[in-house]
Amino acid sequence: MHILIDQLGKRFNREWIFRNFSHHLQSGKSYTFVGPNGSGKSTLLQVLSGATPSSEGKISYVIDNQTTEEDKWYKQLVIAAPYLELIEEFTLTELLNFHAGFKPLKSSISQAQIIDQLELTASKDKAIKYFSSGMKQRLKLALAFYSDVPVVMLDEPTSNLDARWSAWYLDQVQQLSSNQLVLICSNVPAEYDFCDEVINVADYKS
Repeated sequence: MHILIDQLGKRFNREWIFRNFSHHLQSGKSYTFVGPNGSGKSTLLQVLSGATPSSEGKISYVIDNQTTEEDKWYKQLVIAAPYLELIEEFTLTELLNFHAGFKPLKSSISQAQIIDQLELTASKDKAIKYFSSGMKQRLKLALAFYSDVPVVMLDEPTSNLDARWSAWYLDQVQQLSSNQLVLICSNVPAEYDFCDEVINVADYKS
């Protein structure tokens, strides 16, 4: 699994958020995008996910030496970010079932085990809208960690987590499969100090 990025740029109105970004991201490695607030970390992640179009440049998604069509790319990734909303009318059990219909869970873990690990057994039939911000963030991360996809994208992963659950995040993210590609947006070194490469998005201003 590879993502080949060639001279990528994103502009809002007349302002370039980033420009001339080229890189080769490959499975089995983890990368972190850093930079000051407003430097374009989250925007770059959204462009790479296919959720936001680029203004210039090219992205090639290569799986088993075959280039994947952009409109099918979403099937290959999962993303956890503070700005992405969960379906709040669903209960926890319903949300896990719904998610698994699009992104199957890894065979090594069951839905019941996920609920237990998140310590949400008592809330499995509660609507997500009644969850605290910390419970929601744990759930977003669990969906990312346990989905059987080649690419995992995490933006500000320990937002709304206390020290105990931040430690859980660090343990789980480092257990991701060696055939997965991990992309993280963060300005908190403790969230990414295990990563193979740190990329400063501020270096790619026009």
